[in-house]
Parts: sequence; structure tokens; C-alpha cells
Amino acid sequence: MLAHFRDPIGAGRIAEDSPRVAAGEARDPDGGQRVRLHVRLSDDDVLDLVRFQAFGCPVTIAVASAAVERLAGQPRARALELEPAALAQALDLGPEHARLAELPVRALRAALAYLAARAMSSGAMKPKSENLTASESRVTRADRERLLRHSAVTLWFTGLSGSGKSSLARAVEERLVDRRVLAYVLDGDNVRHGLCADLGFSPEDRVENIRRIGEVAKLMNDSGVIVLTAFISPYRADRARVRGLLEPGRFLEVFVDAPLEVCEQRDPKGLYRKARSGAIGEFTGISAPYEAPTEPELRVDTARRSLGECVEDVLSLLEARALIPRHR
Repeated sequence: MLAHFRDPIGAGRIAEDSPRVAAGEARDPDGGQRVRLHVRLSDDDVLDLVRFQAFGCPVTIAVASAAVERLAGQPRARALELEPAALAQALDLGPEHARLAELPVRALRAALAYLAARAMSSGAMKPKSENLTASESRVTRADRERLLRHSAVTLWFTGLSGSGKSSLARAVEERLVDRRVLAYVLDGDNVRHGLCADLGFSPEDRVENIRRIGEVAKLMNDSGVIVLTAFISPYRADRARVRGLLEPGRFLEVFVDAPLEVCEQRDPKGLYRKARSGAIGEFTGISAPYEAPTEPELRVDTARRSLGECVEDVLSLLEARALIPRHR
């Protein structure tokens, strides 16, 4: 149930780093209008405030938490029973602008789906069948590490599209193999051609995509391989969950930091241009959020430093932690 009313106080600022807060955004590709809103879960688990500026008018929407619960239970069912017509009436939008009422509705759906996805990722996954028993290998990861003469670890490269994650991961992989270190890159686009081919880019699909990659990285680390993952992975909660899958010190977050304007200028795949035109929805940095790491093990500035310098930074991190032998 939705209650629409104007907020005479105006839009308040809500901290975006809270696990109980989500942001949603929607654009009108024709008129250039944009609506960005924040959703916050209150202490009593009621989705109490959705504040946003729409067409010069501050608005607050109160939503029952059942909407989030329903999304969490049905990760594919993103459509909520929201009525743009009712919102248009509440905003006193004339007929010529009534279609723009769909923007806050779309933004709200995105924010609610994000909260639901977070709720889904907060707990450990359990097998559907109860008739399963895990088997233990007689060969341990330590045995494999002694064979390979280096430690297994996951380097998690995260950043905006176009920041240079894949280029950096590939270059590091090449240098490691040259040093007889077994390394493998899991690339975001590549895994979506197979393992994650059934997933899109909705908030809940993004969560599932990272969950699968985290489990694959865990298996590969157990085999003794150094895994380099190149994924936007926009949500802090998802990256934290993967960190929790691995032993302490086995997950190293590498923030590939480049400003949005630099990434958009590079735009190697033409995706930003498509996102700006409205041809691509839910695009990170444009119409979907990116939560930058707050305490990464390493930050590399690909806007100011060369690829070679960034590669050396990553190798130095591995050497400093005694995960690979120092180069002679």
C-alpha cells in the first residue's frame, strides 16, 4: 500500500553506506528529466521514507515493508503494484507531464529490488536437497600450494565500466604466469556467456552473479590458483559476502579508481553512450548505483597512472603479503 503526500520540509540527506538504504534512479530519454530517490528501512522494518525531488516538488512516499519481503521471496518478480496515475495526481502533474510520473515509480522499483537483493545475499545459501553430504579431499590447499610454490588468493578488481579492470587483471595475470605463478582471470563479460548467461543486470541478478563468482573463486583458490576477478560488482554487501566465503587474508579488494567522466570518455564498448540515450537501462554509474570500496587492500588510479605502474602496485601487494615469491 502506498501513501502519496508532499513533504513540506524537503528532501533530507540519507547516508548511502547503510545496508538499510538504497538509491533508485530513472531517466526520461526524451526530455532529459531525471528522478533519483533514497529508500530507508526504519527500525521497525517499515519502509518509512522515500524522499526525492520530482519536477521541483519535494515528495515523500510511505511504503509497507511487505513490498520488500515479497521481492525477497520472489527475486524475479520486480514489478510492484504502483500506479503512476495516482502519483501524477498527487504531484498535480498536467496531462502533458503525466507520463513523467513513471520515472519515480521506476526509480522506486529499482531501489526496492536492491533492498530485496541485499536481504537475499545476507544469509548463507543452503542446498535445496537435505540428502547431501559434503566430501573432504585427502589433498589440502596447503599441499597444492607447496606443489605450486605460492599461495592461493583472490584479487577482486572492482570499479566502473571503463575503469580498466579487465586490462589490469589480464596484465597482472600475464606477469604472474611469466613468474611461474598459476593465475587465472574471471572476467565479467566472459562468465555471462556461460556460467551466468541466464542473468541480466537487475539488482537481484547482479547479486546472484557475484554470489556465483565468489563460489567459483573459492573453489579455484582451494585448487591453489590465484584468481583475479574483473567485475563491476557495484554493491559493497556483495563484495563483503565474497570476502566472508574465504579465509582471512585470502580476499584482496583492488579498487580500480577512475572518475565517471574519464570512464565515459573512454567508453571502449560504447555502453555509456547507449545508457545516456536510454537504450540501456540499469547501467552502473548512470542509472544504477556504484558503491565504492571504503577500505580496499589496494587502490589504483588508472586515470593518472600507467597500466605498467598499476601492475607493479598489484604485484608489490602480493609480494608484501608473502603470497608470491619476491622477484629476483
